[in-house]
Amino acid sequence: MKAFCLKSMVAIGLASLFTGCSTCCWNNNKNLPVAVQSVYTPVPLQLDGNLAEPAWQTAPVYSLQLGKEVYNKLPVVMKATVGKELREAGECRLLWDDNYLYVGAQFTDSDVYAYGEEDQQHHYLLGDVLEVFIKPENETYYWELYGTPSEKITTFFIPGRGALFSELLTKEPIVIKVASQVQGSLNQWKDRDQSWSIEIAIPRAELEKYGAEFAPSKAWRIFLSRYNYSRYLPSKELSSFPQQRETPNFHLYEEYGKLELLKP
Repeated sequence: MKAFCLKSMVAIGLASLFTGCSTCCWNNNKNLPVAVQSVYTPVPLQLDGNLAEPAWQTAPVYSLQLGKEVYNKLPVVMKATVGKELREAGECRLLWDDNYLYVGAQFTDSDVYAYGEEDQQHHYLLGDVLEVFIKPENETYYWELYGTPSEKITTFFIPGRGALFSELLTKEPIVIKVASQVQGSLNQWKDRDQSWSIEIAIPRAELEKYGAEFAPSKAWRIFLSRYNYSRYLPSKELSSFPQQRETPNFHLYEEYGKLELLKP
């Protein structure tokens, strides 16, 4: 079971409130979530893994960051090698239309991995992934959705963070759409890659299936995170937006951003 036991142990050992820039910082009021804005597009996206469509250029850019306390939690012998800064950058954008919430991302990546061969695997243990956590503000349940450079997907439904997860995680997975592009070679450790990009389309109807309406006037939380493996990194990098305060734990929904659906 990934959501807490296995994944939290792995993660513990995974930009700002948008004001016209792409940098990250915490809201000065610690009780207020960071805003994550998604811009309405009247024309549905044609997913190809390339964020070149004009609609993406209208969306705010959110830069992923390491958790604030990651460096302080490193073993002393690793601090000089790993350092305090994210070595390979990642940027995410969000759009929405009448049927989907779209997440697009571009990642610098010197060594792209995606060894999982089937959907619904624990791909975060098998290579690079983009993860999207999305939760109705006033409900206990949320989803963990992710895509890989090889266009594999996993969708977990989590009824509550304190629930007995078991088969509920994968009993009714969301059918999301994913398209990716790799600038380099996949699963070839001997060379050096450049980057990879991904587009994810999440059906709004699936998000509403348990009664929470997905609309501009409704309160939702969202969290974007990345697992990055590379032979050229001193340690795997776990980054996110919003930036986490302490050791990465991607199930701390108290730190998720406030999703704002913008429509002209």
